[in-house]
This record gives sequence, C-alpha cells and structure tokens, in this order.
Amino acid sequence: MQVTDIRVHARTGLPFTAVGYGGAPIGNFNGVFTDAAAFEMVSQAWAQGVRYFDTAPGYGNGLSEHRLGHALRGHDRTELVLSTKVGRVLTPTMNAPSNNGQYQDIPPFVATYDYTYDGVMRAVEQSMQRMLTDRFDMLFIHDCDRYTHGDAHSEYLRQAIVSAFPALESLRDQGVVTAIGFGVNETDVMTEAVKATDSDLCLLAGRYTLLEQDPLDALLPICEERGIGLVLGGVYNSGVLATGPIDGARFNYGPAPRDVLSKAKRLEDICGRYRVELPAVALQFAYAHPAVSSICIGARNADQQQRNADLFETAVPQQLWDDLRAAQLIREDAPTPS
Repeated sequence: MQVTDIRVHARTGLPFTAVGYGGAPIGNFNGVFTDAAAFEMVSQAWAQGVRYFDTAPGYGNGLSEHRLGHALRGHDRTELVLSTKVGRVLTPTMNAPSNNGQYQDIPPFVATYDYTYDGVMRAVEQSMQRMLTDRFDMLFIHDCDRYTHGDAHSEYLRQAIVSAFPALESLRDQGVVTAIGFGVNETDVMTEAVKATDSDLCLLAGRYTLLEQDPLDALLPICEERGIGLVLGGVYNSGVLATGPIDGARFNYGPAPRDVLSKAKRLEDICGRYRVELPAVALQFAYAHPAVSSICIGARNADQQQRNADLFETAVPQQLWDDLRAAQLIREDAPTPS
C-alpha cells in the first residue's frame, strides 16, 4: 500500500489518496501550533503525496479552516480534494473563552449548533471566506450524534435530515459542492442518516477499526449497495492503536478501559510475532474495505506525520491477518489487504 494510492469514488468521480490529512490538530487540538508550524504540516503532507484534506469549523473555532485554506492557496485547486463540515455557526464575541474543551488558544468566537437550512448556508459562506475558496468537494453534516448532544441527539439528527440536508442538496445542485453526507461518531446514527437521505460520501470517526467492526453489520453493506463512499477518521481509536496498551493510553478521547487494553495487548502480541507495528496493521486494516475512500489521519508534529506515512506503507504478511482471524480479533467478514 502507498499513501498516494488513488480510489476514485464512482458516484462523484472524486479521486481520493489512500491517506487524507486530518485538520483537527492545527486547530490547536490538545496543543498549540504556530501559524508557521501549521503551514509546515500541510506542506509536508503535500510532499508525501496526500491530496485529500479535511477540516471543520469546530476545529478550534475556525482556526483549522483558516490555516488549512491559507496553506493550500499556493497549490492548484484542481489537484486536491477538500472537505469541511456544517452544523456550527461561529459568531465573533467580545471576551469569548480562549479555550473550548480540548482546543486551546482559539479565536474569539462562540460556536452555535445550527442544523437549519439557513444555518447551513451561513456556515458554508463563513467557511469559504476562512478558506479562501469558491467551492468544496465535500460537505459533511457534523456531530449530529449521541457523543456530541447526548439525549438531545435524536432531535438534532431529525433537524439535520429534514433541514440541513436539503440545504446541502441545493448547494450540490448549484455546483458549490460535489458530494454531501454526514460526519458523525456512531455507527447507528450514521446508518439512520444514510437510510434517510441521498448521501454521496460520509465520514465515520472511530467506529471501524481493529477494535470495532460493527459497521460490517448494516452500514458498510448499505454504502456498497448505494455507492456511498466512506472516509474513516479515528482509525487509532483516538490513541490506543497508535501507542499500544501503555499506561495512559486513550480510547474514544478518554482513558482506555481495561477490556480495550486487553484486546490491544492481544493484537500487539500477534503483530510482534511478525515484527510489524500495531499502528501499521491498524491503518491498513481500516483502508482494506472497498467502501472506504480514504483514511483521514491527524498528526501532532512532523515526525508523527512521517511515521504514519511509513507505517501505512509497511509490508504486512498475509499470515498475520489469518492469525488475527483465527484469534477472533477481527471478524471473518472483515476485508483485509491482499
């Protein structure tokens, strides 16, 4: 496998590099970047051959969009695939907090969840201005899920389906965007969303990994049947598949529970028999499903970004995949690289 491998999404014709650039870190997620350091991260990804770039208004109150847009401005727009998200409207606010959850030193805006038709139109216009672009290749309705909204997620999802999605359909008809869909953290929410809409491409974070394969039951078969492409984020489950089962390992943005650490240890032990690193297997497993258009990876620094590229291109023996199946660590029906 190569970072530069291309899968063309048949329904839209969009060409995706196997590895995409995840823009959350340069929005100052769990640490502060300078503008210059953010620019270098994007430049390094481009030099590696990455041509798919993803961001969102929620990544640091527009900071990630601003930095990514400026970093990409010097490249030919026709050579890259660009996605951002809708569902948040940013309002300049005096004395707004400089931190928001895990995002630090962010612009003085207040983000409001807004899945209405008008809210989507306003959000897209804001994103265009921040990113210095006249169009997007993909727009995802962002975070209308249980992880973000708790018990209120059903109402937010309903509004996303009946109001936000028609707004995206209008933008698709106008040629402002090529592909539309959802970007969420939960398989059941994504499945409900794609059943109810004519989505082209969607982004699922953290749910199809070496540790979790529930999307094989319903979501991935629907995607294959309808020609819906899937971008996978969080293929390390937010940490533990990158670090292994170490003290302080993270899972779903929190401390990894004991059962997850135990499974990660079993995975790591089998990888160790073949002298292959666990994160290399995690990356390649996620990309192996034919419905997956790209795996989108965020990195904290240049060394980490280079390591991710090297891991993706590591040779993994076929017997390793067979051993994982035999140990019931991956499902029988889960595709693996050949």
